[in-house]
Amino acid sequence: MNKLVITGGAGFIGSHVVRQFVLKYPDTLIINLDSLTYAGNLENLKDIEEETNYKFIKADITDSKHILDIFEEFQPDGIIHLAAESHVDRSITNPLDFVMTNVVGTVNLLNAAKHIWKDSFEGKRFHHVSTDEVFGALGEEGFFTEETNYDPHSPYSASKASSDHFVRAYADTYGLPIIMTNCSNNYGPNHFPEKLIPLCIHNIINNKPLPIYGDGKYTRDWLFVIDHAKAIDLVFHNGNQGESYNVGGFNEWKNIDLIKELCKQMDEKLGRKTGASEKLITFVKDRPGHDLRYAIDASKINRELGWEPSVTFEEGLSKTIDWFLSNQKWLNNVTSGEYQNYYEKQYK
Repeated sequence: MNKLVITGGAGFIGSHVVRQFVLKYPDTLIINLDSLTYAGNLENLKDIEEETNYKFIKADITDSKHILDIFEEFQPDGIIHLAAESHVDRSITNPLDFVMTNVVGTVNLLNAAKHIWKDSFEGKRFHHVSTDEVFGALGEEGFFTEETNYDPHSPYSASKASSDHFVRAYADTYGLPIIMTNCSNNYGPNHFPEKLIPLCIHNIINNKPLPIYGDGKYTRDWLFVIDHAKAIDLVFHNGNQGESYNVGGFNEWKNIDLIKELCKQMDEKLGRKTGASEKLITFVKDRPGHDLRYAIDASKINRELGWEPSVTFEEGLSKTIDWFLSNQKWLNNVTSGEYQNYYEKQYK
């Protein structure tokens, strides 16, 4: 493919996907579309922003005319759609924001792709990146597969489920060449510190309380973000059109056990007394509609495409902590809001 649009490319996962494609495919122009909301940070891409096959465009996917203008100008052969509002807590407070970005924004992209590819879908691909949360919650046993029925429980997961249905509907109705991935919880470098792991890393550094919802026994499958970027690359290029692939880390952890492992590693790396950080753990009121357990069966992508995680959770967590400790300026900029000035300085 000669031109590829990646939406949400300044976000946590998106920036790793952009880097993966820019560095691996120098003959492909990677066009990063991001509206630079609170979670979009161009400092995540400082190392590749001068590459000749990279272009950033500030754009909001809810602006249908702007998106169509961009698609008509660049005529991309492929789209990898990651742009989304993704924080469950924020969706509970402002569900309409999630409807607009995750549902309306996705439909705008589908319409733009359908328009510019109207003469032929040959060699084209629309890759939609979704979440395991669309499947609802699991009990103590079982896994989400690609055939699991949708059962979203939060405004966030409901909006993502709706976007998934629209993507499939455009494939069935118009023949749009789509492919989809549903991933488990990501972690790793550049993670915005409102999410559990980077929040607790930041708080441990600053000796602040570590807030844990409820009894801390909520279970998630954790996926190292660089492994996720590689999986997206693999599915985009080699996955079967019209198929969906679950991407998981084979790393189930209860929140409380995860944070204890994080505390242990942080104490070692910071030279603190064993158990010092665990004293910061503070149980807080549970979030409404909190799903007990998510767990991904990623055997399909392993069987058909040969993908598997490159690190265990303990290894990935260690790499993540090392990155945050080595990039405390980045962390301070994010937590202070200073990072939002980077676009003005660099691009204006």
